[in-house]
Amino acid sequence: MKKEFQKWHNLKSKIDGEHQSPPFSEREVWWCSLGANVGVEEDGKNELFERPVVVIRKFNKEMLWALPLTSRGKEGTYYLRFSLRENVSTVILSQLRILSAKRLVRKIGRIGKKQFNEMQQAASAILIRKNDNNKNGSLAGASGA
Repeated sequence: MKKEFQKWHNLKSKIDGEHQSPPFSEREVWWCSLGANVGVEEDGKNELFERPVVVIRKFNKEMLWALPLTSRGKEGTYYLRFSLRENVSTVILSQLRILSAKRLVRKIGRIGKKQFNEMQQAASAILIRKNDNNKNGSLAGASGA
């Protein structure tokens, strides 16, 4: 399937120039204009290139870390299933992204504290996972300077 990069670029320019950042909080689930992305990066769908995301960390009123969601029941190290309003979704842990709040389109809801803590722990486990080839756990190529 051919990606519509030019259409996304035009919409992205409009989002950047015209949209205001809506108020948002951690644990909220939003439809978000993620765009047409490169390779295996998670794309948005429909006219606004949207995908639901969970706000994992709010850095300020304009910037956040988010995890995209899928309705497909994927399983494995990089996926975590959860429910929101009787719907089961899967968090794609490997696709953690920094986003401008301008990309947030409309709020879907808020997940519970217990499920949110599980997501944070699962995402943290991926971020701090040690390289199997590196026995001392330091970053490969890090000089310590």
